[in-house]
Amino acid sequence: MTDSTAWIHAVRISWGQFLLAQLLFLGLLTQPVSASITLRQANGESLTLPAPSKRIITLAPNLAELVFAAGAGDRLQAVVEYSDYPAQASQIPRVGNAFRIDLERVIELKPDLVIGWKSGNPQTALQKLTQLGLTVWQIEITRPEEIANAVENIARAAGTQALGTETANHLRKRLGVLKRQNAGKTSVDFFYQIATHPLYTINGQHIISYSLEICGGRNVFADLPTLAPQVSRESVILANPQAIIAPKMAEYPQSLKVWEDWPQLQAVNDRALLYLPADEISRAAPRLLDSIELACKLLDKIRGNNNQQVNIP
Repeated sequence: MTDSTAWIHAVRISWGQFLLAQLLFLGLLTQPVSASITLRQANGESLTLPAPSKRIITLAPNLAELVFAAGAGDRLQAVVEYSDYPAQASQIPRVGNAFRIDLERVIELKPDLVIGWKSGNPQTALQKLTQLGLTVWQIEITRPEEIANAVENIARAAGTQALGTETANHLRKRLGVLKRQNAGKTSVDFFYQIATHPLYTINGQHIISYSLEICGGRNVFADLPTLAPQVSRESVILANPQAIIAPKMAEYPQSLKVWEDWPQLQAVNDRALLYLPADEISRAAPRLLDSIELACKLLDKIRGNNNQQVNIP
């Protein structure tokens, strides 16, 4: 090879290497950049995640349901007691319950996102987790409409937007159908019983009250200032609701039976002592819509009662 030929060959190699370097550089520029994810905290502040979460811990049973609904159930590293839906949730390790959180165990699991329930978890525990350097996202759902939003936001946090958006849109559509089907119906006054001894109910700002409102239900204690106030039996008798409703729990299968001692109550006279599945009506999760649908059917039976006694399951 002559000197000139060798020089030309070297130039070709150098030029080829330069082109390759340029292509690699341009290729890097066109690679998708991992964008941060901004979430809204329940207190209105913003939380930024550098990337989709892969290791999630939830601190309330409804939050575990929401994560599964968002298509991110495989990201759950731990949940709390009573996180039993869907069935897979029962197999996930526990880190205490919604009120007593095992902070050491949470830290050991090294989650990149802890989802807490603003009104359901002790703020001291959530603040402690934040102080220990964990990313804590506090969620609050006060109306049925917000369930779809929560599913969508959790899907964003976990990088499962396609499935989360599909589920959220289905929930919105279903809730819209329930609202249209029950719009304009005659209202039914109800008393919702949380516990018997002492007697607790809900006010009009509770998500259960908003849910039953979709069916035309009118909470007789809607104006009370406390979200879950204690009331007297006499006040219920004075309010004389058309229906008395309670969550159906295995340990208290006949919690409304105590009202049968007051036959002067319209709800008792009409046998409108109604039970709704406890987990479905009590958890701000997609299954709440199942309870709303059932409640609407039961209240329709009361409207068609015409003062004749009927058996309502």
